[in-house]
Amino acid sequence: MRVDDLSDAQILQMVRQAEAMGYTSDAQIEQVAISKGIKQEEIAKFKTRLEKIRKQQSPTTKTVAAPVSNGRIYADNEADTLSNETKSNPEDFKPKIFGANLFKNGDIKFEPNLRIATPKSYVVGPDDQLIIDLTGDNERSYELKVSPDGVINLEYVGRIAVAGLTIEQATSKIKAAMAKTYPALRSGRTSVAINLGNIRSIQVTVTGQAVKTGSYTLPSLANVYRALYVSGGPSQNGSFRNIQVIRNNKVIATIDVYDFLLKGIQTGNVRLQDQDVINIPTYDKRVEIFGEVKDPAIFEVKTNETLQDVINFAQGFTAEAYTAQVKTFQTTSRERRVSDVSAADFATFKPKNGDKFIVEAILERFENRVEILGAVFRPGVYALEPGLTLSGLIQKADGIKEDAFLSRGYINRLNPDKTQFFVSFDVAKILSGQEKDILLTREDKVTISSIFDLREEYTVTIQGEVRAPGTFAYGENIALEDVIQMAGGLKEGASPNRIEVSRRIKDADPNARSSKTAEVFVVAIDEDLKILDSTFVIKPFDIISVRSSESYAIQKQVKIEGEVLYPGMYTITTKDYRISDLIKRAGGLTTFAYAEGASLKRPGAEKVNPQDKNAINNQEEEAKKFLNLDRVKEKNVSTKDSVKNVDEKLVQSDLVGIDLVRILQKPLSRQDLILEEGDIVRIPKQLQTVKVTGEVLNPNSIVYMPGKSFKQYINGAGGFTNAALKNRAYIKYANGSAEAAKKFLFFNNYPKVKPGAEIMVPVKAEREKITAQGWVGIGTGIASLAVLIVSLFR
Repeated sequence: MRVDDLSDAQILQMVRQAEAMGYTSDAQIEQVAISKGIKQEEIAKFKTRLEKIRKQQSPTTKTVAAPVSNGRIYADNEADTLSNETKSNPEDFKPKIFGANLFKNGDIKFEPNLRIATPKSYVVGPDDQLIIDLTGDNERSYELKVSPDGVINLEYVGRIAVAGLTIEQATSKIKAAMAKTYPALRSGRTSVAINLGNIRSIQVTVTGQAVKTGSYTLPSLANVYRALYVSGGPSQNGSFRNIQVIRNNKVIATIDVYDFLLKGIQTGNVRLQDQDVINIPTYDKRVEIFGEVKDPAIFEVKTNETLQDVINFAQGFTAEAYTAQVKTFQTTSRERRVSDVSAADFATFKPKNGDKFIVEAILERFENRVEILGAVFRPGVYALEPGLTLSGLIQKADGIKEDAFLSRGYINRLNPDKTQFFVSFDVAKILSGQEKDILLTREDKVTISSIFDLREEYTVTIQGEVRAPGTFAYGENIALEDVIQMAGGLKEGASPNRIEVSRRIKDADPNARSSKTAEVFVVAIDEDLKILDSTFVIKPFDIISVRSSESYAIQKQVKIEGEVLYPGMYTITTKDYRISDLIKRAGGLTTFAYAEGASLKRPGAEKVNPQDKNAINNQEEEAKKFLNLDRVKEKNVSTKDSVKNVDEKLVQSDLVGIDLVRILQKPLSRQDLILEEGDIVRIPKQLQTVKVTGEVLNPNSIVYMPGKSFKQYINGAGGFTNAALKNRAYIKYANGSAEAAKKFLFFNNYPKVKPGAEIMVPVKAEREKITAQGWVGIGTGIASLAVLIVSLFR
């Protein structure tokens, strides 16, 4: 059981069931739950939920004033107010009394229809308005109100007493009186129509076990259900099945509300008259039914009704109900008693007042289920018929599949104490009749495995110079050519003459120091993907490696920009293609070229062409770059903005410092670097400024002057700030190289400044102030050292 899956109503229903069985305390309920195998953590959740529900179950009730004894004026809003007051005190978590919500439902008010034709049985009384229409030879219309003494005063006719007459009787009397004044009524040339206009109000009294007893003013067309609605209906102890309508001290009708609730029949719902009394007696017998019924509730039962009637009141059993018997809890004069009522006795068992009926759920088990799984054509659950054997069940499942493991199967069977044991069998011998067939029992689970279930899935892997390398399913007689074809064929740079196949070793000697871990075969194929060694066979778990051709190379390009005669993209033609070769091929430098500021940007071949098989991702260099970044952060950088700037400059800098002047003077020297794919050589124009950035008062660009020192450029930018780290200042030259300041004795020796250079002054790292606790630690250390020195000299 999962408490989180239960609603509040289900939890309360379970508690009511336990209480009905005699378990009244929470400790007793907990012991019953433990005995049924419910986990301790679920019991803790259950107790928490129950405590919360009980707190919600006892709201402060709102006192509703009873109506005054002398009646009240009939009005819709007052009746609705009563309904709303009743709704404000919900008892959602208590067992509901069947029918209690009928007269509290604001959507069902039982209002009389005032627009219908006047009923012939309607009794005319004081304050009724009669509409008399003459048509024919005489045309006249009268609207006459019945006086308190029960008469109407009709012009030219006189006073006519109509009180206490039905509308049909009053019409006959009025016609007879008018015939004396209007002779044409006898001949039929004049006709008269009498209808009811405005109706009067009547006063009825509701007594007994009503929510609000008292006198009520209602329309004269109102019926009993309207009076019950405005009075709130029967109270907690009121009867729903024996409501009496008393007129002139006689019971003229008895209402059973269950007829309306269950069948829609309003038996006894008569039209009320003035001074009628509606008496609601206390109930005689009530029982409760809950569990697996469609509408669990507390029902009022008459003397001649049986348990079957109670089940019908609850709309019958649910689909999960255990219908063979119903558990009954009764109270005697001293204690409780439990009994079981079988289905055959439902129609004869007479409930007693206070009986509780529990309809339990059917068991979560099957009386005739067996199951077969695995390598059969129709695995699943089957009915256990008398005499069903193992071979018969396999036949029901349309037989075994072609891949079935025939040497062994097993049956998972339950002992009488629900423990499991296994019965193994030979599938082939059972089907051929060589072994005795096995008779199946309830809840047997037969498993016939597939040969593929009992071994590792066979695969073949291919990698290297193929269009779609990967792992493919192994099939019997699969060839090397088939695997290459599955991988999309060879790439253009693949070498078909040297394909390596590595194979697992199954029988290696684990004690030998030089024990082989894999066996490698080298095979060759031709242009048509035909293997030259026809005896070679692929086996499961082989790894095929297709190497690249040693004579195959992809074109590589470099770029030259700036002050050369023919800038642009150039293809590397030899493996030792150098910077001097590129300058020469681009037509040489122009007259405005600044050779000392030339730079080489090397993003790396893996960035320019990730598909290049010759591109090597230099992870070691990347690691060094980030290591330098961390060092700068630790030593020189304190603010987030500075850290961000250092990140960008260190990580994004791909410049390689070159000396183009020396390269052009001595080609093929060590300075004349061999170019790689993606390299960009830049030759700028003559540069005329020096940039000063970092911890100076006014970072800016200053005009380059030959012979001007490093310190003079710093002064031109306003000088160092207080946070400047002077001994770590450095220059970044136009060609990408850099040079830092050097310290000699107590003096800083700054590097030489060249055109286009950038002077960078880093910031000092912030130092943490020593706290009081730190000073205490220092003092303690000094004192300990002093004691140690004194003890040594002694």
